[in-house]
Amino acid sequence: MIQTISLFLLTAFFFQNPGAVKKNSPKPLKVVSSFTAYQQAYQDNSNQKLLELKKEIPGIVLDIRYATSNNFMKLAVYKQARAFARQPVVMQLKKVQAVLAKKGYALKIYDAYRPYTATKTLYIKASNKNFVANPKVGSRHNRGCAIDLTLVNLKTGKELEMPTAYDSFSPMAAANYSALPTPVQKNRNLLIQVMQSHGFRVMSNEWWHFDFQGWRNYDLLDIPFEKL
Repeated sequence: MIQTISLFLLTAFFFQNPGAVKKNSPKPLKVVSSFTAYQQAYQDNSNQKLLELKKEIPGIVLDIRYATSNNFMKLAVYKQARAFARQPVVMQLKKVQAVLAKKGYALKIYDAYRPYTATKTLYIKASNKNFVANPKVGSRHNRGCAIDLTLVNLKTGKELEMPTAYDSFSPMAAANYSALPTPVQKNRNLLIQVMQSHGFRVMSNEWWHFDFQGWRNYDLLDIPFEKL
């Protein structure tokens, strides 16, 4: 009898409060895959537009690894070796490039905006899911607000020596790893200092990965490079 009454009261509660069950349910992930919707967004707010780095930033160098098999996945997920980011991100990178040029350096980009479909592909193919973004939450790369990069010497075009190669899973890839030769630590710290003074934050376990501080203001996108 007591169980019957309890069940009746519980049913009555949820009938009168239909939102109670859904209150703590996660919101469905919003991914903009319509090019028309994306166009409308940047027509309403120019900050939403993806700009091509090579066209906007003089002297920037591209080495888009995910357009090739030269990456830790050994898998090409982009059809074109291009790099894009939201307008405010590109404007800040342009300032970074100008500061570095005075020191004899330039930025080399490994990855920038990443269509959501590419994130899903990487996650499905990855043998260790800890090393790739989970499509359930998406990546800041999908928002056009994350940049993977390093420094090159303007005169020689060669990369400055850094603690590890790109996409390394070594403990040495951590942004605060200290057991390094002085010149290597100096190169890494210069990159981090200049980027963080222009509105980016380095990822703690990846010295090459920087998130734009305003990334929360941008939706996940699934617009292929070919349409941009």
